Amino acid sequence: ASDSGAPLGSALYHHHQNLGRPRTFELTHPYYGLEYDEAECVGALETAGLAFQRLGDAELMRATAHDLAASKIVAWFQGRFEMGPRALGNRSILADPRRIEMKDLINAKVKHREAFRPFAPAVLVERAAEFFEIDQPDPFMTLAPRIRRDKVHLIPAAQHVDGTGRIQTVAREANPRYYGVIEAFGQLTGVPVLLNTSFNRQEPIVASPREAVSCFLRTGMDVLVLGNLYVADRNPAAVARAERVFAGG
Repeated sequence: ASDSGAPLGSALYHHHQNLGRPRTFELTHPYYGLEYDEAECVGALETAGLAFQRLGDAELMRATAHDLAASKIVAWFQGRFEMGPRALGNRSILADPRRIEMKDLINAKVKHREAFRPFAPAVLVERAAEFFEIDQPDPFMTLAPRIRRDKVHLIPAAQHVDGTGRIQTVAREANPRYYGVIEAFGQLTGVPVLLNTSFNRQEPIVASPREAVSCFLRTGMDVLVLGNLYVADRNPAAVARAERVFAGG
């Protein structure tokens, strides 16, 4: 559901309705953008002057889940970027939904936008009905069901003023790594839900490793994950350089 969906839908309508061609494709995920290899990620970090670690998958999930549970804000950059208007787990900023003040913290510290702006709760698809009044998957963040009354106290930062949450259901087969970090957070905290917002500040959602590093350094985020590369370095020289380059200096 976006401006890009209008021409895509028109082309599909013509293909199926006017030309009578059979349906052979089902859109089950949005990850059709460009992908960057680890060498490009390493190059972006080294150019920025940032220290980093390369972690195995299981260690990366555990480390990120512990950071999130400790109220750290994580910039999450993985694989092919999403098509459409939403950050859906490959170019996302992730945070703990259990702290009611997390919305204000991200808006003030990272996004620098109005306090009323909401964030999306990303939930494991098989656990969605436990937390939300919904009986279908929604991998594209198009619905805003009510949060169940007995669960609001567990995810207060995910609730809109009207008691709803604009959810994204996450299936393991659609995005194993995104599913994995939500699952690890759930195992650690008992809450299989993360706050998700787009990985950007004053620009469109980041696409490349270079853009991701720049945005990370120009905001108050605590951790950057590029594939399997884990970054907690925010040294002053790198921050100053990122601000200067972004401003055109």
